[in-house]
Amino acid sequence: MALKKLIAGNWKMNGTTQSAMSLAQDIGDALAGSPALGDRCDFLVCPPAVHIPAVRQAVTKQGAPLAVGGQDCAAFEKGAYTGDIAAPMLKDAGCDYVILGHSERRTIHGETSALVQAKAKHAHDWGLVTIICVGEQESERDAGEAFNVVAGQLAGSLPAGADASNTVIAYEPVWAIGTGKSATPQDVEAMHRFIWEKLQEKLEDFGKMRILYGGSVKPDNAAALLTIENVDGALIGGASLKAGDFIGIAKAV
Repeated sequence: MALKKLIAGNWKMNGTTQSAMSLAQDIGDALAGSPALGDRCDFLVCPPAVHIPAVRQAVTKQGAPLAVGGQDCAAFEKGAYTGDIAAPMLKDAGCDYVILGHSERRTIHGETSALVQAKAKHAHDWGLVTIICVGEQESERDAGEAFNVVAGQLAGSLPAGADASNTVIAYEPVWAIGTGKSATPQDVEAMHRFIWEKLQEKLEDFGKMRILYGGSVKPDNAAALLTIENVDGALIGGASLKAGDFIGIAKAV
């Protein structure tokens, strides 16, 4: 049986408590109006950490089929780590998922794959499903190193015990995030097949692990991207901040 597509919204550092609640409610209303979408897709939103409780409350009140996740977590349970948020805190706030190793964390904050792996192990210990991001810079692709970079990130970021029940992979070509650029369907197909083959080497239940595409996904290009073999959903940035666009991407499935 085909895997359900995972339509995941990464709200990044945007919004207020009120706007986050309103967006969650608008998505919930749209899902209620199109119940058949739930037969083909699972839905997730990842708001800024301070808005997670409000979004969780809004989703629960509506009874919407919408999971909530965090955008990052620490590699430690508690302690003197100013500014960090631990996996049990996310779980306590109502999260089911957490994004780890996003290109903005790797690039801006200098996160290594070893750190991503430690965070993922901690998140799994607390029952969170991790969305582990991998992807190459434009210079790395131009140098013919895209596959080597992604292979290294996969090998270094997946903790022992990672499987389809607790891990999702997201491929995000860094040069196609927030730039308006998008990888060609041929680029996406080749990389997703490569990731699938690498997972096959490492995991027993590799066939059930979802591989998302993230890179300027919009309603007008979603059909071309989400129908590619081994593309099991989308990790959506800017388009997830508008309920109509977010649901439009799901409808493209």
